[in-house]
Amino acid sequence: MYKNLAAVITAACLFSSPVFSQAKEPLKVGFVYVAPLADTGWVHQHDEGRKAVQAAFGDRVKTTYVENVAEGADAERVIRDLAQQGHKLIFTPSFGYMEPTLRVAKDFPDVKFESITGYKAAPNVATANARYYEGRYLAGIAAGRMTKTNVAGYVAGFPIPEVVQGINAFTLGMKSVNPTATVKVVWIDSWFDPGRERDAAMTLFNQEVDVIAFHTGSSAVMAAAQERGKLAVAYHSDMRKVAPDAQLVAVTHQWGDYYRQRTQAVLQGTWKSGNVWGGVKQGMIRVGDFGPKVPKAVQDEVLARQKDIASGKLKPFGDMTDEQILSMKDLVSGVQGKPAK
Repeated sequence: MYKNLAAVITAACLFSSPVFSQAKEPLKVGFVYVAPLADTGWVHQHDEGRKAVQAAFGDRVKTTYVENVAEGADAERVIRDLAQQGHKLIFTPSFGYMEPTLRVAKDFPDVKFESITGYKAAPNVATANARYYEGRYLAGIAAGRMTKTNVAGYVAGFPIPEVVQGINAFTLGMKSVNPTATVKVVWIDSWFDPGRERDAAMTLFNQEVDVIAFHTGSSAVMAAAQERGKLAVAYHSDMRKVAPDAQLVAVTHQWGDYYRQRTQAVLQGTWKSGNVWGGVKQGMIRVGDFGPKVPKAVQDEVLARQKDIASGKLKPFGDMTDEQILSMKDLVSGVQGKPAK
C-alpha cells in the first residue's frame, strides 16, 4: 500500500513540476499590426501568415495579435507587453516598429523577434522583407498596356527607399511597353489614412490619370477607382471585392511560408538571427488576380515576365546591386511629384 502511495505522490510531483508543465505549454507567438485588421491590405496579408502558423502547428502554438498600434511609443509598449506575457516569438511587421523592437529585445534576450521591413538586426532580432518592387514592375507593364491617357497615378505613404523602389519599378515597367507614359505621385505622409488616400486618388483622377497604384494600407484608392470608372493596381492583397470592375491586377504579399519556417525554427531550437529579402522567386511576391477588363494577351505577357523575374532573366533595376537598391532615394525619369523636403 505504501509503495503504491509513494508512486502516486512521485507521479503527482512529476506532472506538476515546472519542467513537465513547460513541455506541454504551447509556444506563444505574437503579432503587432500597424493598422486595423480588415478584409484586405497590408495587415490582412500578415494575419493570413499568422493563420498559416496556427494551422500548421495546431495546439503546439498559440498565436495572438494586437491591431492598430501606432509606430513609436505605443509600439514599444505593446511589444514589451507581449514579451512580458510569455510570447517567445514576436513578429513586428512595420518599418516604424524597428527601433521599438530593438529596444524591447535588449531586455528580453530569451525572446525571438522578427522585424519585418526593418534592417537592423540583433542576436535575438531577425529582419525580413520582400522585393515588392518586382511586383510593381509587373503591374507597370499591365498599366502601360491598358492606359489610354498615358498617365498613371501613384498614392504614396512616406519617401523611404522601399516606397521609392516601388514607384521607380512601376514607372520602368510601364515605360518598357509604353515609352511615353508618365507617373504622377501624391504623398500623404501616412501608411493608413483612408480619407486622405481617397482624396489623393481623386486629385490624381482629375489630372488625366486613368490607372492608379498606391503604397498605403487601406483599400480606399481601389474604392475611388471603382467609383470613378478608372483602373487600379491592388496592393498587398486581392481587392476585387472592393473594386470588381476597377482592379487591373494585384501585387500580393505571401508571408505564410516565412512565418511557418521561423516558427518551426523556434520550436526546434534552431532559430538564428539573419536577414531575408525574398521576391517572386521565393514566392513572397506574386502578381495575378486580373480584373475583367484585362485582355488575355496582357495577362499572358505579365505572367511571362513574372517567370522571367523568377528565373533571373529579367531584373527590374538592371545591374544595380542590392545595396544600391536598398538605399534608393531618387525618382526615375517620367515620375512627377517629388516628396516635400
